[in-house]
Amino acid sequence: MGESAAKDRRPSPDALLKEARKAHRGRLKIFLGAAPGVGKTYEMLSAAQARRQEGVDVVIGVVETHGRAETQALLAGLEIVPRRAVSYRGHALSEMDLDAVLARRPQLALVDELAHTNAPGSRHPKRYLDVEELLAAGIDVYSTLNIQHVESLNDVVARITRIRVRETVPDSVIEQADDVELIDLTPDDLIQRLREGKVYVPAQAERAVRHYFAPGNLTALRELALRRTAQRVDSQMIDYMRSHAIEGPWPAGDRVLACVEAGAGAVSTVRHAKRLADQVHAPWIALSVETAGVRRDTQAARDSVANALGLAERLGGTPVLLPGRDVAATVIDYARSNNVTHIVVGRPRRPLWWQRLAGSMAHRLIDQAGAISVHVVETASDQTAPPGAGSSRRMEGPRIKPYAIATGIVAAATSGAVGLHALLSVANVSLVFLTAVLIDAVLFGLGPSLLACLLAVLAYNFFFLPPLYTLTVADPENVVALFFFGVVALIASNLAARVRDQALTATQRARTTEDLYQFSRKLTVAVTMDDLLWATAHQIAMMLKVRVVLLLPEGEGLAVRAGYPPEDMLDEADLAAARWCWEKKHVAGRDSDTLPGAKWLFQPMRTSRGPQGVIGIIRDETGPLLTPDQQRLLDNLSDQAALGIERVTLARDLHQARLQAETDRLRSALLTSISHDLRTPLASILGSATSLRSQSAVLDAETRETLLTTIIEEADRLNRFIGNLLDMTRLESGALHPRTDLVVLSDVVGAALQRAAKILSGHRVEVELPADLPLLCLDMVLFEQVLFNLLDNAAKYAPPRSLIRVDATRNGMSVMLRVTDEGPGIPAAAVAHIFEKFYRAKGPDRGRAGTGLGLAICRGFVEAMGGEIMVTNRRDRPGAEFTVTLPVPEDVPLLDLAEEADA
Repeated sequence: MGESAAKDRRPSPDALLKEARKAHRGRLKIFLGAAPGVGKTYEMLSAAQARRQEGVDVVIGVVETHGRAETQALLAGLEIVPRRAVSYRGHALSEMDLDAVLARRPQLALVDELAHTNAPGSRHPKRYLDVEELLAAGIDVYSTLNIQHVESLNDVVARITRIRVRETVPDSVIEQADDVELIDLTPDDLIQRLREGKVYVPAQAERAVRHYFAPGNLTALRELALRRTAQRVDSQMIDYMRSHAIEGPWPAGDRVLACVEAGAGAVSTVRHAKRLADQVHAPWIALSVETAGVRRDTQAARDSVANALGLAERLGGTPVLLPGRDVAATVIDYARSNNVTHIVVGRPRRPLWWQRLAGSMAHRLIDQAGAISVHVVETASDQTAPPGAGSSRRMEGPRIKPYAIATGIVAAATSGAVGLHALLSVANVSLVFLTAVLIDAVLFGLGPSLLACLLAVLAYNFFFLPPLYTLTVADPENVVALFFFGVVALIASNLAARVRDQALTATQRARTTEDLYQFSRKLTVAVTMDDLLWATAHQIAMMLKVRVVLLLPEGEGLAVRAGYPPEDMLDEADLAAARWCWEKKHVAGRDSDTLPGAKWLFQPMRTSRGPQGVIGIIRDETGPLLTPDQQRLLDNLSDQAALGIERVTLARDLHQARLQAETDRLRSALLTSISHDLRTPLASILGSATSLRSQSAVLDAETRETLLTTIIEEADRLNRFIGNLLDMTRLESGALHPRTDLVVLSDVVGAALQRAAKILSGHRVEVELPADLPLLCLDMVLFEQVLFNLLDNAAKYAPPRSLIRVDATRNGMSVMLRVTDEGPGIPAAAVAHIFEKFYRAKGPDRGRAGTGLGLAICRGFVEAMGGEIMVTNRRDRPGAEFTVTLPVPEDVPLLDLAEEADA
C-alpha cells in the first residue's frame, strides 16, 4: 500500500502547466515598498548594476529619480532607451517607448513605477500592461511598486491614511511575479529621510510627516507590506512543492485545519481552530469529510456539520466539504497537499474500551500526521453531555420495520435450510444463512444485517448443530465452525452494507449530476426571461425540496418575477431582507447573520458583471434550512441561473442596441433623403412659380410652357417620393394586405410603361412577353408600382438613348420577369445591400438622385405577393438585371395573347 501511495504522489498537473507557461516568458521581479521614499528605485538600480557587472544586457525603459543625487548616480553605465513624446491637452508628456524597447530586445529592462497610468493615446492604458507585453516577448523586467497601489489593499490603505490612491495594480500581477523583494525601512528612518529633504522638498516633507507619513500610518503600511510579501512567498512555496511532488508541510508558514465531525462539539472545534489561527497569524480551514455512512446520520448530526461550517465562514475561515471513504486518510491527504501545519480535532467521545477496540479519529490522525501537529481539544459538548451520550451517529429511534423484515428473512432462510436438510439431505446449510445476511445488508444496511447475523448464528446452532434444539455445542469442531461462520457472516454483512451505502451515494450523485446537466440544457434553450426564471424556480424547488421565489431588479427596487409554487409572495420583512441581499451582494434572512428574523433565506445570483437577481428559499420544517451539500448545490444552481439571466439580458440589450443603431441609421438616412429629395423639387417648383409670377409679362409662350412643365415634373417627383415613404410605412407597420386577383401580366407591364413614359422618354424601351404566359395572382396596383420603381431605377442609372428591356419567361410553376438596362451595373459590394432601406449604390454624376426606398419597396411588395426579387450584373455587357419570380397559381389556363388581340 505504501508503494502504491508513493506512485500516486505525482507532480500537480496545474503546477506543471503553470511552470510550462513561464518557460517562454520573461521573469518579473518587483521591488515592493511600504511607502514612497524607502529606496525602491535605488535598490532596483543597484541590482541592475550588479547584473550588468555579470554581463547581462540591461537597458532602462523608464526610471524616475525624482532629482535624488544618489539615485541619479546609479544610472551611470546603463543604456537608456529614449522616451516617446506624447502631446496631451497642450502639454508635452513623455512615456516609455514600448516599441523601441521591444525592438532593442535586451535581456533585462528596468521599468519604474508599475502602477503608473499612461498618457491617452498610448497602446496600453496602464504601465503594468506594457510590462506584460515585455514579459510575453521573453524580456526580464525589474519594476517597483508601493503597497498602497495593490488593488485588494486599496480600501485598507485608504482607511489607514485617509487618502485613496487612484492608480492601482491587480493582485494577479504580484501573484504572477517570479520574485518580490521587500524594501523595508523603519518609520523613524523614513521620517528622518523626509526631514533631510531626500524624499520631498522641506515644505512638502513637513506636511507629509503630519499626514500620510505619520508614524502610526507608516507602521501599519509596513505591516501590510510584510504580510503581502509573506503571502506571495508562501504561494510560491506551495507551487514549488506541487510541481515537484514534495509532501508538506514545510516549516515556513502556518496553516490551521479544523477537523469537523458531526455532533454538538463541532462548533467548539471550529472556535478552537480560530483562536489558534489568530495566535499564529495563519489562515485556517474547516474541513468535513462526507463518507458513505453519512446517510445513517441523524438530521441533528447533519445540522451540526452545517452549523459548524457556516460558523467557520463567518469567522473568516474557509469551509471545505470533501467526499471520502476514510475520514482520517482524507484529512491527512488534504492537509499535506495544502501545506497544513496544525490540525485541530475534538477529543474522542466514545468510551475508553471502544477507543481501544475500534480506535478513534484523534488516534488515527496522530498516527498518520507525521510532521503535522495535531491538537486534541476538549469540546463544550463533552463537558455538558452525560456519559455515553457523545456519539454523533445514533439512530433517531429504532426503526422497527427493517429489523422485523430482517428477522423474517432469517426465519425464511431457516425454514428453507430445514427443508433442504430433510428432503435432500444437504449436510452444510450455512450458506443459506449467509445468503440471508447478505440480502438484509443489501436491502437495509448495517444495523438490520448485524441482527440477521446474530439470529443466523443462533438458528444454525439451534437447528443444525448437535445436540439439536439447544444452544449447546458438544463437538469442539462444531464450535470452531460456528465461530468462523459468525465471523464470515459479520464481515460479509459489513462489506455488503458498505457497498450498499456507496452505491446509494453514487446513485444520488449521479442523479444530481444528471439533474444539473438537464438544468443547464434548459437554460441554454430558454429564449425569454420568463421561461428561464420558471425553469430555475422549478429546478431549485425539485432538487432541494423547498419553496422558491426569484426576484429581479425593477425600477428602483426588486420584484418577484417567478416562484414555485407560483402563488408564493413576500411580506415587508422578507422584502427588506431581499433588498439588503441585493444591495450588499451578501446572504440575508433565515439562518444568516443579517435579518435572521425573516422567514426566507435570500442569496444573490452573481456573475463577474455583478448581481443579476436574488433567490429566496423557505422550508416549512424547523431547523437549519440547508445542509452543506445542499448549500453547494444551491450555489451551483444559482451560478448557472445567474449566467443564464446574464445571457438573456445581454441578448436583449444587444437586440435593443442593434435596433437603436438601425433606428439611428434610418433616421440619419431619412433626414439626408428628405433634405435632398424634398428640397430639390421644392426649390425647382418655387423657382419656376416665382419666375412665372414676377416675369409673366416678359416671358414668351415657350418659356412659360417650360416653367410649367418643370413645376409639373418636380411635383410628380415629389409625389413619388411621398408615395414611397407612405408605402414603406405600410410595409414596416404590417398594414399592407395585397388584394390579389388573376391578372394578365402584359396589362400590368403596359400600365407601368405608360405611367413611366416621361421618365423613359430619353431611352429606348423594348418589351418581349410570350403569348402563352399564364394568368398570375397579383395585386395589380402593387405590382404596377414594383415595375414602375424598377423602370425608374433603370432610367436613373442608364445613360441616355440606352436600351431598357422588359421580358418574361415561364419556368415550371413560376414566371420570371426581367428588367435589364445598359448602365454601369451594381458594384459587387452593393449587391447584398441593394434592397435595404435608404441604401443607394454610387452612380455617375449625371444620374438623378434617389431616396433609397424604391428597391426596398419592390422587395416588400413582391414578397407580400409570394414572389422573390433578385439582382445580378449582366454577363454580355455592363448593366444590371433585376429578376422578379412569381408563382403560377394551380389549375389556371394559359392565356393566348394573340387570340386575345384578335378578339
